[in-house]
Amino acid sequence: MGLDDKIDNAAEKLGGKAKEGAGKASDDPGLEAEGKTDQAKADLKQAGEKVKDAFKKD
Repeated sequence: MGLDDKIDNAAEKLGGKAKEGAGKASDDPGLEAEGKTDQAKADLKQAGEKVKDAFKKD
């Protein structure tokens, strides 16, 4: 996984956590769900990058 990808994924996950926290604080379930979705997308992208890296090593 390239450094740029790692930074992008970390930023997306951090943004998702912020949205989730803001949604909880403001009692906005839509914003909270959006934050959780952003975090899940970042995790999925990271997993995909790890799979690509595993195949590059062979």
